[in-house]
Amino acid sequence: MEIKAAVTPKKGEEFEIKEVKLPELTSKDVLIKVVTSGICHTDVSGRDTDMVNPPSVLGHEGSGIVESVGDEVTAVEKGDHVVVSFSSCGECENCLNDHPAYCKKYGELNLNSHIDETNTLVDRFFGQSSFATYSLTNERNVVKIDKDIDLTLAAPLGCGLQTGASTVLNVLKPEEGSSIAVYGVGSVGLSAIMAAKIAGCKNIIAVDLHDNRLELAEELGATATINSKNENAVDKIKEITGNGVENALDTTGVDEVIEQAVAALDTFGKLAFVVTDFGFSIPFMDLVIGGRQIIGSTQGDAIPQKFIPQLIDYYKEGKFPFDKMVTMYEFDDINKAFEDSENGSVLKPILKIG
Repeated sequence: MEIKAAVTPKKGEEFEIKEVKLPELTSKDVLIKVVTSGICHTDVSGRDTDMVNPPSVLGHEGSGIVESVGDEVTAVEKGDHVVVSFSSCGECENCLNDHPAYCKKYGELNLNSHIDETNTLVDRFFGQSSFATYSLTNERNVVKIDKDIDLTLAAPLGCGLQTGASTVLNVLKPEEGSSIAVYGVGSVGLSAIMAAKIAGCKNIIAVDLHDNRLELAEELGATATINSKNENAVDKIKEITGNGVENALDTTGVDEVIEQAVAALDTFGKLAFVVTDFGFSIPFMDLVIGGRQIIGSTQGDAIPQKFIPQLIDYYKEGKFPFDKMVTMYEFDDINKAFEDSENGSVLKPILKIG
């Protein structure tokens, strides 16, 4: 099948809109006419690092309409509206124990994309490669959603928004009335802010370098904001809370920020982090003294088929207004969308594809 896709020709090069081929539909596959695709930090990594094998097609926050399904597919049918999330094998110990984000084959199934010598997209990014007019994916990637939600908005629920919200609700699990600090309030961090409000946290502290992001964080539920260019975040957090926060989430991956996040934890405080592009080092005694914990989080340990509909319900109830952070771009403007995302002028770009 011939499709139009945004191709990454070589590492670090701009996207080019080209015709490529999709393989034939197999028994467990779902063919989706892509309506929109979100742009996420991992797409930047896919373009600029050795994560994939170019030429390739990225995109892993797709939404669209089911065009056709394989003979063994039971979860969706032609005409259904869907969000596409990450891939998992469904057979390993972690998948069978309801932890698909920690699938033993996660790297193999998600972190590659390649167009072969026949111009066929043989390896699909996160099993979907949604920077394209059509996406061929596995039944396990697909989440059926209600048709009364705007499908053009839904795409980022498949990764970035799910990651931020689920890391709070399903990994940190803050108690009602507890405190949390979120470092870096892009789309992942803002999703965490909204989730913390849903969880009933008393002190929800947003830390960032950009006043516009902090203003939106306050609108979405932050009870305090800190511009770390102007204030010492650790001192300010302890001033607000007395002893530090019980929970924290880092979305930056920056060593210095993670050190600050640990220093601002209360006794038995927990820090979750979601970005792995950078290394970081924490003095051992900073963890031992006070019984603090650092927890890595992939996709917030979410089961997409359960968690994404839950987020949509929160959205309908006005508790998760993620539409306030998105900016729409035409498909042909994909390079501009990436540029704006990287320079911080937009929070969550969404490509209008179909």
